[in-house]
Amino acid sequence: MTVSFVLRAGERGFSRLVSTGVNATYVAGHPDGVITRHSSFNFHEYQSGIAGFGRIRVFGDEVFGPNGTGYNMHPHHNFIIAAFVLDGALTHVNTIGKVDELRAGDYYVFSAGSGGKHAELNIGQEDLRVIYLWVLPSQLLAPPSYLRGRFDAKANADRIACLVGDEPGALPIGQTLKVSRLVTRRSGTPVYRASPARGVYVFVIEGEAKIADAALERGDSMALTGEDRIEIAARSGADLLLVETAL
Repeated sequence: MTVSFVLRAGERGFSRLVSTGVNATYVAGHPDGVITRHSSFNFHEYQSGIAGFGRIRVFGDEVFGPNGTGYNMHPHHNFIIAAFVLDGALTHVNTIGKVDELRAGDYYVFSAGSGGKHAELNIGQEDLRVIYLWVLPSQLLAPPSYLRGRFDAKANADRIACLVGDEPGALPIGQTLKVSRLVTRRSGTPVYRASPARGVYVFVIEGEAKIADAALERGDSMALTGEDRIEIAARSGADLLLVETAL
């Protein structure tokens, strides 16, 4: 097993976006809307961090303030964007005819393909916490699409559940990539089985885990290659997101 990198929570890129000044047309919420973003990878001005990993270009842990804070309608093309809601409620609008509200446990996959726009807003009274994942598509200029799913933490406790990818019950993504989630109610060592010649990026949403002799806490992450069997020594209360990607 090769550990490509370990990225500690405090080493991630950080951005604070306010809804006034130069961001007024992009960041919704007035007069005091704020989005904070901790990002793992370096993607132009959108994120700061280390280089991407495999097909992953963006991985951000973001918090939207309440009362309409978010991103106004903006364009994308030739990216697959997934969002995983951790707390609060996300109102998502896109130009392929979908208006959606997603709450904790809900997630979507929006394939922008040949071109699409969307807006993402927190119109509630509490903070919204969401993880964004952007990956490269396997085909350029594909027709846009939108799918949503739900992760039931209680029903899937202490097992690694595939949310996105080529597995029964998961959302298809049209890419050699899978997203899985592990939430533990008791301490244990579940095993993640990766496909050959792929890498696995692991992010700790909450709690503690140990992988390949690396102790990880909230906000820490790591990338591994060259291993089809990854043991995850997770304590009770751990919550991990795993992204398996072609390299």
